[in-house]
Amino acid sequence: MPGAAIQIENLTKDYPFGFLHLKKKRSLEGLTMEVESGEVFGFLGPNGAGKSTTIKLLVGLIFPEAGTARILGKPITDIEMHGDIGYLPEQPYFYDYLTAAEVLDYFARFHNLTAADRGERVERMLKKVGLETARKIQLRKYSKGMLQRVGLAQAILHDPKVVILDEPMSGLDPIGRREVRDIILELKREGKTVLFSTHILSDAEMLCDRVGVIVGGKLRGIGAPGEIVGMKAQGMEILFELAGDGRNAAAIIGKATKTGDRYRLQVSEQELFAALEQLQGAGAKILSVAQIKASLEDYFMNLIEADRAQAAAVEVSGT
Repeated sequence: MPGAAIQIENLTKDYPFGFLHLKKKRSLEGLTMEVESGEVFGFLGPNGAGKSTTIKLLVGLIFPEAGTARILGKPITDIEMHGDIGYLPEQPYFYDYLTAAEVLDYFARFHNLTAADRGERVERMLKKVGLETARKIQLRKYSKGMLQRVGLAQAILHDPKVVILDEPMSGLDPIGRREVRDIILELKREGKTVLFSTHILSDAEMLCDRVGVIVGGKLRGIGAPGEIVGMKAQGMEILFELAGDGRNAAAIIGKATKTGDRYRLQVSEQELFAALEQLQGAGAKILSVAQIKASLEDYFMNLIEADRAQAAAVEVSGT
């Protein structure tokens, strides 16, 4: 489609295994999807689902058995196209005894920049990822989150149009994940196309215009996070507090879940008004009433359980 930054058609990849590598395991099967220009696209799946395989195929680190892909209208075999891509692998490795500034200067040399341009870009990238005060510290003294920010800086150093990140938030603490999320959102504001893989579903719901869910090497769903799980309410949740010992609300308390001084009660939409009247009659303080909707996590886990059930059925039938 016009405007698609990444176009993937029937991409398939097998890996050899077993004695003398005589057997093959299909890691990716017939993947077809598109990532639109300027969007943040999340590629979701459990470990071993085929996310990293797809990304390595796109950046030319491995080669497919079948299928094709194009980035910015050019085939992935086009070497010149790679100048417009920024890539962060899942486990980036940098020389421990170099500083962040030295590592970024090293990568900048691949893009035929002058010494003055390299210096300016390195300083700008260090500031963008929040490492300007640690620019002269050797990487062996960096935390996991700091190393991830160095990796992000090298991925966007040359101002690419498409940024591909493989599990950019894996292993990070909440602060590190927040910092990486902020960088991804800034890239979106700059008009970049961002494709990132993750199994952290809350990050995908927060960041992504669209997501693709892959399980067992097959694409199982694609769309906006809200659309892919359906927007129909599954019930209502009432958050409330009780004054005193709550004797007058003993019946309804038995159906609620207590967290600290607060109670959560889930009811159907038809039961909502009756439950509210009962709580008010018992002197409860209503804090909030919200719809319960399926989350991306629910959708994700249902797919995984279905895949496991299918695999178990195949094993039983084969015995």
